[in-house]
Amino acid sequence: MEGGNSPNLQLQQLPLATAAVSVQPHTDSFSYKENLIGALLAIFGHLVISIALNLQKYSHIRLAGSKDPRAYFKTKTWWCGLFLLVLGELGVFSSYAFAPLSLIVPLSAVSVIASAIIGIIFIKEKWKPKDFLRRYVLSFVGCGLAIIGTYLLITFGPNSHEKMTGENITRHLVSWPFLLYMLLEIIVFCLLLYFYKEKNANYIVVILLLVALLGSMTVVTVKAVAGMIVVSIQGNLQLDYPIFYIMLVCMIATAVFQATFLAQASQLYDSSQIASLGYILSTTIAITAGATFYLDFTGEDVLHICMFALGCLIAFLGVFLITRNRKKSVPFEPYISMDAMPGMQNVHDKGIAVQPDLKASFSYGALENNDNMPEIYTPATLPIVQEQHGSRGVSAPPYRVLEHSKKE
Repeated sequence: MEGGNSPNLQLQQLPLATAAVSVQPHTDSFSYKENLIGALLAIFGHLVISIALNLQKYSHIRLAGSKDPRAYFKTKTWWCGLFLLVLGELGVFSSYAFAPLSLIVPLSAVSVIASAIIGIIFIKEKWKPKDFLRRYVLSFVGCGLAIIGTYLLITFGPNSHEKMTGENITRHLVSWPFLLYMLLEIIVFCLLLYFYKEKNANYIVVILLLVALLGSMTVVTVKAVAGMIVVSIQGNLQLDYPIFYIMLVCMIATAVFQATFLAQASQLYDSSQIASLGYILSTTIAITAGATFYLDFTGEDVLHICMFALGCLIAFLGVFLITRNRKKSVPFEPYISMDAMPGMQNVHDKGIAVQPDLKASFSYGALENNDNMPEIYTPATLPIVQEQHGSRGVSAPPYRVLEHSKKE
């Protein structure tokens, strides 16, 4: 009896399994729900990343002048920032699996907004209300514009969704629009790299264009890897496809080279310029790559595309105003170069100028100074003793300089 009933049971369960595979749950309401989940994850991730970076920066500032170059490893603030940084990166990484690439990329403006608000809250300078508003009016206007642009991006973002399976990604990878786009991007990248390395064209636009071109490939591969991992968690294993590991290697390689060029740009230019121009270039090229590879705007009407473009422009303007209001960092000069002063080299033995040991302290001289930080910034005094003139007309110097030891 049991052997005779088992075929009937299998026939009864077969239609249910077939329906579960064939039905695609991506209706309009579900698509907007996925967009909202992806956008919220991206906003949460960028907000947490901004808080983490500011916590680590605060830890480094408090330990400035410390003799131990790795003293921040012993602080809870730095480790808390590292934990939040990993959490934020995971949030941004997972957001690519739910929402289209062209929607997630512009939301990085949230980190700029959060950094501006954190900087205003924890500012040490005291201003009068009128001076404060006048000083930070650009930041307030920029934050407002960036928030409006973010709202337009989420509301009118592309609504294209598909399963990130190995077959779909391979099909997109060998499509002629993406192959043409890749050929054009490789040519532009090689030309920029040639001018940057061989012609010493260290312009900020050249460096940030290199970063943006690498970043467009990074986000394309991140969405593929994150989407295939989510599909595998849902029960359809995708990790046995070779395309997954190809995308994973490309993601790591482009991210490393992108960080290298960003580090070089930070050594030459101000961080506010890098933040504003880098956001504009990276977002524009990444949206183009997403629209070419994943066909994000296929089926979208003209109104949604125009409103999405308007949201991007408003976000660009907001980020530009926020970063324009930042103070330019003045490099700290720990000593004055005595070689630049004529006639000073004969004061020292063998013409070697005495300079401080930067690893030990910020004080003058070659000796190690163990004084506290508040005492370093006090002006050094030179003891001067005034002597009385001789009564017999013997001329004596009115002042005599006394030498004193370090303890004095």
